Amino acid sequence: MPARPRSGRIKLAIGRVDREMERRLTAILSADVVGYSRLMGEDEVGTLARLKACRRELVDPAIAEFHGRIIKLMGDGALVEFASVVDAVQCAAVIQRKMASRDQGVSENQRIQFRIGINLGDVIVEGDDIYGDGVNIAARLEGLAEPGGICISGTAFDQTVHKADVGFLALGEQHLKNITDPVRMYRVLLDPSKAGKVVAATRRPGQRALILATGATLLIALTAIAFAWQWPFAPQRPSIAVLPFLNLSGDPDQDYFTDGITDNLITDLARLSDLDVVSRNSVFAYKGKPVVLADIERDLGVRFVVEGSVQRTGDQIRVNAQLIDAASGDHLWANRFGRGGADVFAVQDELSRQIAEALGLKLTPSEAERIARPPTANLEAYDYYLRAAQETRTGRRSRMLEALALFDKAETLDPGFAEAFAADAHATAYVWRSAYDDVLQSALARKRAYDKASRALALDPELSSPYAVLAVMQVVERRHEQAITSARKAVSLGPADADAHMAFAYVQLVSGNHAEAAAAVATALKHDPNLSAIGRYTAGLVFYLQRDYAKAIDNFERARDGSPGNGEFVTPLAMAYVRAGRLDDARAAVADGIRLQDGRDCLAGWRLSHAHFRKQDLAFILEGLREAGLPEWPFGFKGDERERLNGDEIASTVIGKLLRGKTEPSGSPALMQIGLNGSAAFRSATQLMTETVSIKGDMLCEQSENAFGQADCGPVYRRANSPDETIFAYVNSTKVFYFSPAK
Repeated sequence: MPARPRSGRIKLAIGRVDREMERRLTAILSADVVGYSRLMGEDEVGTLARLKACRRELVDPAIAEFHGRIIKLMGDGALVEFASVVDAVQCAAVIQRKMASRDQGVSENQRIQFRIGINLGDVIVEGDDIYGDGVNIAARLEGLAEPGGICISGTAFDQTVHKADVGFLALGEQHLKNITDPVRMYRVLLDPSKAGKVVAATRRPGQRALILATGATLLIALTAIAFAWQWPFAPQRPSIAVLPFLNLSGDPDQDYFTDGITDNLITDLARLSDLDVVSRNSVFAYKGKPVVLADIERDLGVRFVVEGSVQRTGDQIRVNAQLIDAASGDHLWANRFGRGGADVFAVQDELSRQIAEALGLKLTPSEAERIARPPTANLEAYDYYLRAAQETRTGRRSRMLEALALFDKAETLDPGFAEAFAADAHATAYVWRSAYDDVLQSALARKRAYDKASRALALDPELSSPYAVLAVMQVVERRHEQAITSARKAVSLGPADADAHMAFAYVQLVSGNHAEAAAAVATALKHDPNLSAIGRYTAGLVFYLQRDYAKAIDNFERARDGSPGNGEFVTPLAMAYVRAGRLDDARAAVADGIRLQDGRDCLAGWRLSHAHFRKQDLAFILEGLREAGLPEWPFGFKGDERERLNGDEIASTVIGKLLRGKTEPSGSPALMQIGLNGSAAFRSATQLMTETVSIKGDMLCEQSENAFGQADCGPVYRRANSPDETIFAYVNSTKVFYFSPAK
């Protein structure tokens, strides 16, 4: 990470551009699935399975054969770069020809068909990604291609004609949406008899129909203009998506600052009562992707789109932004702001006000005051807050500790920074709920989350996020009535806050009200079609317990894909796969989840972390995981039941003793000191914990402020053929401890 400003110096700009932005000429292939939303709506599971098979068996091998590099894969498409435009066209032709004979056993309206656009153009290179008009033209051509067809630009045609085994239909110059100059366009002819031929588009009897269609289009456009002129006075609420602004600073480490500008604009616009604003999670799914307005309008259901860029150089920031009518592509407003770093909040205020004015909205005095109020007057605190928010969004153990430290710095610099305390509470509650004891032990995380949420509400009682945090914590602690009250308050303060609705869904889920939970999920999805990973996980549990396994699988898969490498969002898929009869997939999910969690994932852990669920719901969850092959204990431990100690034997072995040994998986030394009254302490290379030890039945139980304050119990076994000096083994949901009582 870049160096931080020294104390006493308020300096927002940290990074500095020290190199030219890289550009290169390259061939770009843009592809998408025709009617993807319709296909998913009709058969989500079948469509996803066929699309994955198509990519695995056809698309990826073709790209590899023609030396392409996949820039990114979206749910319904791909962006691929080729060093040779001839290779790009040949690759596209192979894919489309093979697709024509694929899915023969599927009804015509359910077949997967691709549209492909290819351009040879100049691109901006940033890391592994590419941007610029070269990419945008390929995306526009893709949108104009016929189902199963290919459209290419004139620059691509010039280098490909007579070099690929295809023909071409010349369509003349076309004006592409948001592209300044007209582009020569050609349709690729895949019929082998047309190879090497260039055919000009001719005027046939259909031309009259084309003229009439053009006239009709003009009439529709005039009607749309008239509607747009009158629209501000109509009762329909405008809807808007603020796409992630581009970071033009030349330094990827400045992404957190650019994302912060986007986040704050979304937050400010969401405060306007007469405007529907798409949430952050949904718009950030488009980060780094070509902007195709028709897709955004369709997928997010919005009328307007804001896009822009941020350049941060030294102590200066430059922000460009424009408001676009998604249906027509018309730019309704645009402005450029160049200020010193200290004026960042003034820039954000002007952005929000000018966009609202361009939409014809009249701000109430309270809305105007809310937008004008900066989150903090301390720019260094704001910088730490933005960095912390970026770390938090990963959800990973390794990044959460850094996030909490950054929140601490922001709050120390400005003790009145309400949004920082609210975000801190949200992050800390996630650590507590996920039992990340190696980040912050459960008791400390619980206290911190409550303290931060309370502080945030004391500073700003109108924030919804702290109430959502309180609701989740209260229901885990089985304070159901308080949890429902907090969840309702969160929803009332943030009616468009998807996280608030998902907190309400979780409270209802844990309380056993599955129908109410599903309704809350549906409301959250209206505001955020691309829920966070934890939101998708909650939705998956809701649908799993409702026995809707197709929706459960879809949401669990989205949770997994939304947090790659996080094993806690992989294992849940196993129980849904089992119920759907996909046993091989279930076992693979269990194996991946265990691997990603370093062997710690087990039924005992699930039993403890979901103990606040209704007994019958928890049993249904554990039954599915057991059938998928999830082991009872961490690290795959299995004891010999013939060597298992009973309760009296456990008591005589451990009570009042010092136990020396080692823990799995590292084999690092560990000690457990247990007093005659059960007071105990456990110490290893990674853990120091005071606790109470007791014997329940034939189990040894540890109870501390970790694990939500619950007793973590497990058996003790003799090690008949121990390879070392340890002669006993104790296992529970979190540890395998091989030990011998000290003499």
